[in-house]
Amino acid sequence: MSRHKQLTAIVHGYVQGVSFRYYTRRAANRLGLTGWVANQRNGTVKVVAEGDEATLQKFLAFLHEGPPAARVAYVDDTWADADQTFQNFSVRYTDG
Repeated sequence: MSRHKQLTAIVHGYVQGVSFRYYTRRAANRLGLTGWVANQRNGTVKVVAEGDEATLQKFLAFLHEGPPAARVAYVDDTWADADQTFQNFSVRYTDG
């Protein structure tokens, strides 16, 4: 059985103004993940997602690609045990 984990990812590159948050929420919902995505003041996008580790790895692969208009330079990812406080996956409009 896969362990429930939390992934925090900071996505760098041309990732704001390209529907990154919309596509990220859509991907997370499709995979059954919970958490949130938000633009950061420094031009990055921050993502916090929870689910089983194998599913989060698939989600991380999506974050490395991004939506069609995005140009992802790199992704900083950090892993932890899930705290399971999220009910769904949401878009936040201020950095988190």
